[in-house]
Amino acid sequence: MNTANLQMEGTLLALAALCEALKQKGVLTGEEIAGALACAEAGISSRAPGMSEANREAIRFPIRFLRRAMERDGSALDYAAIAAGVGRTRDGARALPTE
Repeated sequence: MNTANLQMEGTLLALAALCEALKQKGVLTGEEIAGALACAEAGISSRAPGMSEANREAIRFPIRFLRRAMERDGSALDYAAIAAGVGRTRDGARALPTE
């Protein structure tokens, strides 16, 4: 596995734990954290015209990972499980018909 992938995995787990700590200590609510992550994801659109969909998805992944990690029901942080959930969500959204 590429070392950069392992570094990203560690960074995402650390950020997810920090978000959870902020929520537990009452510094931010879950809704405020979700709102900040939604704002981050919306910022991608400003770069979108010159990027491929694969590159936009690569940028969205860590944001969606953190959002999904915040939805846990108190279970341990499990990178593989959270990442798989992000992938399933993305695959499901892609399968929806567009009109």
